[in-house]
Amino acid sequence: MIEITLIGTGALLPIPDRALTAVFLNCGGHSILFDCGEGTQSAARKAGVSLMKTDLIALTHYHGDHIFGLSGLLQTMSCMERTETLYITGPEGLKEELEPIFKLTGWTSYEIKLLEFPSDGLQLSELIKGWATEAKLTAFKTDHRRVASQGYCFTLSRAGKFLPQRAKELGVPVNQWGILQKGKSIQLGDAVILPEQVLGEPRKGLKFIFTGDTAPCENLIAAAKDADLMICEATFGENEQAETANRHGHMTFAQAAESAKKAAVKQLWLAHFSQMIADPKEYLPNATAVFENTICGKDGMSTTLRFEN
Repeated sequence: MIEITLIGTGALLPIPDRALTAVFLNCGGHSILFDCGEGTQSAARKAGVSLMKTDLIALTHYHGDHIFGLSGLLQTMSCMERTETLYITGPEGLKEELEPIFKLTGWTSYEIKLLEFPSDGLQLSELIKGWATEAKLTAFKTDHRRVASQGYCFTLSRAGKFLPQRAKELGVPVNQWGILQKGKSIQLGDAVILPEQVLGEPRKGLKFIFTGDTAPCENLIAAAKDADLMICEATFGENEQAETANRHGHMTFAQAAESAKKAAVKQLWLAHFSQMIADPKEYLPNATAVFENTICGKDGMSTTLRFEN
């Protein structure tokens, strides 16, 4: 299962009940923080989320409302005597863009490693011990005012059902069934037994999408195809603001909903609301008219994505 917490839902300026952009993902006790806007630490505490053992911080771009909470968080982790390596990734220019942040942060009790994101995605268990082997994070380019920007797709795949009869036919001892169920091969005499020899067809896994800031784009629709949950930026509430939204590399509520509809996602959470929007729910009908299963995000809102069957 995957636990998702929407920590901050604001854009540009924090307001009393709306911290700036941040989303927290927990999977099997390991976690990723997507963006780290101003107010992330206090909003996370209100939401009952501990950021101290975050494995990876995945930045969508380097505008202040997405990274200005970073130096404070890095300092707090050091004050809490963190020792585990922290990985930070983002679009091109990562080292140069974060240099001022690290100067403000100063010395840390742990190592910070900057990670250029692999084009074919990141198998998290290969980088960080303890992550499920089925967990993968990929990035996709987004369209935000001609700056380097990207969204993220987190998937948790699911192997097929274990077939005991097939394992018996191959002579696999019962005490080695668990190894094959975890997707690892075993040596049986002179033969190598592969997991796929004793597993049925792969079952439907889980998929989560975080857009970051972007205008509507084909990359997003392709990446979000059939996602269980998409958290999408929706800076402008009125349909008539579409031209303004596009000019600034953002979306209206209706445009976010149209992206969700085209991608056939299960559920859409809107976020990254302009400070001019006092109550996002006033504009929610503009989204639900296009994609019914749309919810206005709120700081601290969370859900758990679970496998079917």
